[in-house]
Amino acid sequence: MDLKIGKATLKDNHYVEKLEALFPDLPSRNDIFDSLQKAKFDVSGLTTEQMLRKDQKTISRQGTKVAISAVYMDVEAFLQRSGLLADLHAFCQAHSYDALVAMTIFFNTYNEPVRQLAVFCPHAALRVTICGILERSHSPSLKLTPVPSSHPNLQAYLQGNTQISRKKVLPLLQEALSAYFDSTDIPLGQPETEGVSREQVDKELDRAGNSLLSGLSQDEEEPPLPPTPMNSLVDECPLDQGLPKFSAEVIFEKCSQISLSESTTASLSKK
Repeated sequence: MDLKIGKATLKDNHYVEKLEALFPDLPSRNDIFDSLQKAKFDVSGLTTEQMLRKDQKTISRQGTKVAISAVYMDVEAFLQRSGLLADLHAFCQAHSYDALVAMTIFFNTYNEPVRQLAVFCPHAALRVTICGILERSHSPSLKLTPVPSSHPNLQAYLQGNTQISRKKVLPLLQEALSAYFDSTDIPLGQPETEGVSREQVDKELDRAGNSLLSGLSQDEEEPPLPPTPMNSLVDECPLDQGLPKFSAEVIFEKCSQISLSESTTASLSKK
């Protein structure tokens, strides 16, 4: 509820005051907050997956899913967790996430919030797009400073603007997904080669497309197709010119021939 944090609204304040009036025997607001805050930031004994699922949201577009998890610890301590990279890979595969954004928060010795951010994504083009949108955003500006990381597929940042919570980052991630699909058709079924830049990915796609087109132009004859059944109206089919034209005279003549033939056959059989 601190105005300096920039999270509470006038409506929040109104309902908190109503609740406090309904329950006058409650502990003080600060005591309640401290106990809840302590429980919220207690991640001791949690696995990496439990830590990521503790406070998580998900966005998706055209089957591509991005998880956004609030992690209540220093990002440097988070990156030093044993087996972190394998845990992140397993977490994304188990839940079919194409990317994971971990927004870390903790309080320093002056009880001031410290926010950091990490983007994990095995798909180079998608990772570059997400990081680019977050880095260049001005409304809001996260004031990100890259943090060196030895982990492939992972980019970490210090977040200078501590008032930007996950609620304000979600629209930026939606924008990143839109930008990704507008600029590339790279399938997300398999991770891309580690260390590949967006420009390299685009060049490889162009090269593959040109190679395919040149290969097609060299084929002078089209591949053979199975023959079309003669009961359809295609060229060389007897029905292609329409149904045969009949007249009453032709029908009577045909019937007379049939009758004559049957009579001749019957007389011969009697002999």
